[in-house]
Amino acid sequence: MTSQVYECDIQVRLRDLNAGGHVDNVEVARVISEARILFMRFADIGTGEPTGLLGAMPDGIVELVVSQSVEYRQEMYFSPFEPYRVRMWISKIGGSSLGISTEIRTSADGVPAAVAETTQALRDTATGTAWQISDEVRSVLERYLDEPVAMR
Repeated sequence: MTSQVYECDIQVRLRDLNAGGHVDNVEVARVISEARILFMRFADIGTGEPTGLLGAMPDGIVELVVSQSVEYRQEMYFSPFEPYRVRMWISKIGGSSLGISTEIRTSADGVPAAVAETTQALRDTATGTAWQISDEVRSVLERYLDEPVAMR
C-alpha cells in the first residue's frame, strides 16, 4: 500500500518578497505553517468533512511546533495567479508527537524549491501535559506515514 500525500496550493503575496526580489525565508516558513494547519485541522482527508488529520482529537488539544528544519534549494519568486504547490506527509509518529515532511514547488510539476521537516508535540491545555495519541488518531496519521523528506 502506498501512503497518501496531502497537497494544497498556497498563494504567495507581493509583500513576501525581500530586497533581493525573491520570497523571504521567513515567508517560506509562513507557507509551511499555513499548509500544515490546513493539513492538520481543515483538509478533507477522504471523509467528506474538512476535519484534517487531527479531527478525531478531543477539544483542548493543541499542536506545538518544537522543531523545524528548512532547506532552501532554489530561489522562489513571486508569480501572480500561480500559487506554490505544497506536498506534506507524516514522517514519524511518536507517543505524543509527530513529524511532518514538506516539499514546496513553485509550479505543480516543478522540483522542490524548499523542503522541511517539522516536529509537533500534542498538548492537553486542561492538564498542561502531553497528550498521548489515541488509536483513532494514530490510524489516520498512519495513512500518510512515509520516509522523512530527503535533506542534504
